[in-house]
Amino acid sequence: MARKLGRPTDQRMAMLKSQVTDLLWYGKIETTVTRGKDVQRMAEKVLSLAINSYEDTVKVQKTRKNSKGEVETFDCLNDGSKKLAARRRIMASVYDIKEKKEVGESKRAYKTRTRDAKHPLIEKIFNELAPKYATRNGGYTRLLKLGKRRGDDAEMVILELV
Repeated sequence: MARKLGRPTDQRMAMLKSQVTDLLWYGKIETTVTRGKDVQRMAEKVLSLAINSYEDTVKVQKTRKNSKGEVETFDCLNDGSKKLAARRRIMASVYDIKEKKEVGESKRAYKTRTRDAKHPLIEKIFNELAPKYATRNGGYTRLLKLGKRRGDDAEMVILELV
């Protein structure tokens, strides 16, 4: 049975989507036990989807004109149909996060560093997390109990990627 978490459906789903996004981006979040269990369920599904399809690529030859006006061909790797469908489903279940500008980094350096990444979180899921967890059969996250929160006595946990 799904938990309501004391919120209307649209607010509850937005909150869970936000927490799943933060978990996958930062690797760790602190939340209540009931929210943590729901976030854990959603994050495991996102990671399973990425793991089952991250190797599906297709080699394609493309053509383009160079600066001299000559047509040249080059090889390019595109997502296969399974990976593309998984990418779209994952994009629907997490928010898009932009890369943060590093301390002391110029605007030009930031733009050149982030030029190729249109969806940094999705790229991180497929390029870093999926290969890392490919040898596992589930159990990508862990809940660590912290104790009760001061103020409302809610049981708190740290939810982290293993």
